Amino acid sequence: MIRTTQISLAAIGALMIASAGAAQTTAPTGAATPAAPGTAAPAAPQGTTATPPAANAAAAPNPSVGGAAMDATKPIPVNAAAAPNLSTLVKAVTAAGLVETLSGPGPFTVFAPTNDAFARLAPGTVDTLLKPANKATLTKVLTYHVVPGKITIAQLQAQATAAGGTTTLTTVEGEPLKVTVNNNVIELSDVNGNKSYISTGDVMQSNGVVHVVNGVLLPKLG
Repeated sequence: MIRTTQISLAAIGALMIASAGAAQTTAPTGAATPAAPGTAAPAAPQGTTATPPAANAAAAPNPSVGGAAMDATKPIPVNAAAAPNLSTLVKAVTAAGLVETLSGPGPFTVFAPTNDAFARLAPGTVDTLLKPANKATLTKVLTYHVVPGKITIAQLQAQATAAGGTTTLTTVEGEPLKVTVNNNVIELSDVNGNKSYISTGDVMQSNGVVHVVNGVLLPKLG
């Protein structure tokens, strides 16, 4: 007889937060290359490539994600499904029943963690979150990565600069997310103090914009 063990929301939260803290994502060393407004700052971890600066952000082609072309006339879930490095996120969005919501008119700003970002969580965490019994917790985590409205990199930089370097966004989940700009590196800090960085920004969608990030953002769990 196989026994199914229920894991409480608090236990999942402790596991995820401990894992994120132990494998906290860091920005690359060395001076940052100045980024043009509307492009991602060079904040990807070593071994990855951030979106190259564009001379004219309005006329710039949509950045590719994971080597896949992104169609600005299509909604967020369609483009995410085409990106090989966002497959874990797509699986999670589907399990949480958020595909229809993120296909709606929005607009939405989505901070999209890569497969590598999810892989840095404690072993088994993603599989646990994908179980139907943990749908509420998964939804809470995912909606913490979504902000109402369409907020570009240039707008994030302007808001942070006007506020002395750090601005605060209110997520769909309801809790705040801090955005700090330092030498054109855009740092995200969740309510637990874990940091992530935008590696590819301003991926335009028909219903908003996606910024690819190298860490999973965590709300308060438990």
